Amino acid sequence: MFLRKTACAAGLALLTVLMAPGIAATDAAHAQAARAGKTLHLFLSTSETGLDPAVASDLASLNLMENIFDPLLRYDYLARPVQLQGNTARSLPAIEDGGRTYLFHLQPGIFFTPDPAFKGQPREVTAQDYVYSLTRLYDPSLKSPWLFLLEDKLVGDAALKARFSYDTPIAGLQALDKYTLRIRLNAIDPNFLFYLAMPATAVVAREVAEAYAAPGQIGNHPVGTGPFLVKQWKRSDKIVLQANPTFRATVFHTEARVLAALPFDARAIATSLEGQQLPLVERIEVRIVEEYQSRMLGFLKGEFDYLEQVPESMTDMVLAKGALRPELAAKGMQLTRFPVLQTYYMWMNMDDPVLGGTTKDKLALRRAIALSYNSGEDIALLKKSLALPAQSPLPPNVLGHDKSYRSPVGYDPALARALLDRFGYKVGPDGFRTQPDGTPLLLSMHTEPSTVGRLRDELWRRNLNAIGVRVAFKSDKKTEIIKASRLGKVQMFETNWIADFPDGDNFMQLLYGGNIGRANYARFNLPDYNKRYEEARLLSDTPRRRSLYFDLFQLIHAYTPWVLLTHPISADLQQSWLKNYRRHPVEFTSWRYLDVDIAKGSPAGK
Repeated sequence: MFLRKTACAAGLALLTVLMAPGIAATDAAHAQAARAGKTLHLFLSTSETGLDPAVASDLASLNLMENIFDPLLRYDYLARPVQLQGNTARSLPAIEDGGRTYLFHLQPGIFFTPDPAFKGQPREVTAQDYVYSLTRLYDPSLKSPWLFLLEDKLVGDAALKARFSYDTPIAGLQALDKYTLRIRLNAIDPNFLFYLAMPATAVVAREVAEAYAAPGQIGNHPVGTGPFLVKQWKRSDKIVLQANPTFRATVFHTEARVLAALPFDARAIATSLEGQQLPLVERIEVRIVEEYQSRMLGFLKGEFDYLEQVPESMTDMVLAKGALRPELAAKGMQLTRFPVLQTYYMWMNMDDPVLGGTTKDKLALRRAIALSYNSGEDIALLKKSLALPAQSPLPPNVLGHDKSYRSPVGYDPALARALLDRFGYKVGPDGFRTQPDGTPLLLSMHTEPSTVGRLRDELWRRNLNAIGVRVAFKSDKKTEIIKASRLGKVQMFETNWIADFPDGDNFMQLLYGGNIGRANYARFNLPDYNKRYEEARLLSDTPRRRSLYFDLFQLIHAYTPWVLLTHPISADLQQSWLKNYRRHPVEFTSWRYLDVDIAKGSPAGK
């Protein structure tokens, strides 16, 4: 037996034990016996679209893929601030050439889950599989929303964009041998390692992708190397994951000096996890529950093991004077508050003929819409004080966040009305405004069919009607709205962005012109913004980048492609029988670390 030490940004954190075959088989049998009969009962708030790492970008699919597929790196579960460590890679890479070259050494003996595409043979992961998987982001037929992570960054990737072929070698992405991967960048990218801990850069097998090559089919046949595999899948309803019997031996261990630096709650989790082989449960049952009330009632009846982000409209059901209700605490339920790396915003389509463009009348209309937004009412009444007003796109605890920055656009309906008056939006006999050309002004905002969605519709209706603007709402599933948004077919929509990695670049790229058709739903394409963003994305959190971010914030306020709303503070609940739960700032799930103590409760209400 030997130890693979896993490095992290501030030192050594976890040790993964790789065992000799005989010992590994014994320990695997013990681990299988320990997890037998244990099931997590969870929910996702929206339907999954498909389980293809290069294509899926919705939250539900990302939650699932994080447990099925493996990127090179992952985050230390307990370390705060967050720290990266090896995953399929033995450790963090060797960095050469002043930060432009990364050398990864893969763990041997990692296998894809069995699939007919492998013709009955075990299929080991190699460095070439990562070359193939990262190249998939460039495949024009996939239209990957994650291409921005690599585009123009890998040495020689112009060849992939000029005439794409999976067999085109590039100097920036090379398998030096079976287990050694070299990645070379055109320029230093301080966030590059974060990208390699995302589901989008996880490894897939070429045989599987080619076996299910029909459009969208690979997303229906997830074949990964992660701790779980898909056992059952009823789309938009229920997904059952099972512990992967071929998952590499991964034993949790925390060094004493690291343990001593953890806060009390994290130290208790580390002690509980010590020496255990992951994952800890045999099965995960995931239901799709889109209605807030159904989630809350399901949790209170014991149908779900935890609930993240108590719906604002239902906080009175679980909180009293800011604390967990005594009757729930008596059942052993626990409440934690978590500052989510998340920004809520309402974007407006800059290509839309009614409110897009940069002429003065269109600028005035978008600015008036932003001035009409009543942040105080939103936070007090709808968010139940579990949110902060968003001054910039960057939430607290993200690198680049400036806690002293204040938005120049606040709630000011009088100024909003004056702006509209000045730029030709006249009030008609019915109290609503016309466009400068005299035609009726009617905005169209897409919305989600939920109780909270309807409450937010009413907030926007009151805000906009108060300045003489009429708005109509179009209800649809969020996944469908996002698809239409990428095609430029949605005028306005209130949405949110959760950090893929803890750096401001992940938020600022949402308004970069190069990301139109992907995450830039507002279709904002301002040369002054693009130029500053392109410089800023090559910098770490330095004074120069903070200066550029200040300029970018000001451009966002000046042109108003977004109305900045809130940064949520999540109220999270867990059942008495759930063990080892600690929400991570970046990773979507903690499922591989979770355990259930059946003696303490009745999971799933049984």
